[in-house]
Amino acid sequence: MRGGAAQEATSEAAGAAGEATAEESAPVSGSAGGEAYDITLIQGVAGDEFYITMECGAQEAADAAGATLNVQGGDEFSPTAQIPILEAVIAEGPDAILIAPTDTQALQAPIQAAVDAGITVVLVDTTLDDPSVAVSAVASDNVEGGRQAAEALAELIGEEGQVLVVNVNPGISTTDQREQGFAEGIAEYPNIEYLGQEFSNNEPARAAEIVTATLAANPDLAGIFGTNLFSAEGAATGAQQAGADVSIVSFDAGPAQVEQLEAGTVQALIAQQPAEIGRQGVEQAVAALNGEATEAEITTGFTTITADNLEAEQDALYQSECG
Repeated sequence: MRGGAAQEATSEAAGAAGEATAEESAPVSGSAGGEAYDITLIQGVAGDEFYITMECGAQEAADAAGATLNVQGGDEFSPTAQIPILEAVIAEGPDAILIAPTDTQALQAPIQAAVDAGITVVLVDTTLDDPSVAVSAVASDNVEGGRQAAEALAELIGEEGQVLVVNVNPGISTTDQREQGFAEGIAEYPNIEYLGQEFSNNEPARAAEIVTATLAANPDLAGIFGTNLFSAEGAATGAQQAGADVSIVSFDAGPAQVEQLEAGTVQALIAQQPAEIGRQGVEQAVAALNGEATEAEITTGFTTITADNLEAEQDALYQSECG
């Protein structure tokens, strides 16, 4: 039940009985002395270390606020998987929902339905075409992350040669913005030719096919930016199959990405701050529920990780479980 409705019901019951004490009619409190709000985090996809790490940060903030956090996510990053989960959560009536929309357009109406039901909504990681339906949107500055990827790749290839982006699917705000930032950043290097982006449908095999085909047409391809784990993984496979020496920059820093870095399959990782996204998402939700001011947009930063600084940047790596 949402917090406002709970308070109203409690007050009415106390008035009818005429004998409730102040303690009995007061809102239920959590360990931090605040109201025990029910908050649900709907991840972009379940089991992904990025979203697990986000959950860890969200749980810390929920514990500090005396709130209850529930976590749900689909088995794939798609509106088809996410919308039924969102609809079921709306029916349960939590006080707030933190959600990483899997499509900028397809989730607009379902999230509006949550708001219409009186649920406070915070967008985390990904966004909508019209994010104003939410009280706050907390995410990495993915355009800046793309620029950082461009800088890292330019350094790896000596600031000259041809480069390619292997992206996921169009219509995903985060990866669209990463490509945008990369294109803007790589344009600052006059001796680098940007071949554009290709979409892998989040399938490593398709990413590998893209790279082998690109190498057949452009044998001097020097670098690739994979906008997520599977894009980079497939790109590396394609380069290996073609016997090409290509530098690869990947986004995120989960265990699989770190293994790729340690094996030399990729040469740099652009790590986000998912725990901070989760933490601030809960804080914004609680502030809104308490009638306090919220920030419409909050952005978080990145860390570029290479084999040389991996040991020193352990805190930037993602978690496979909350400790």
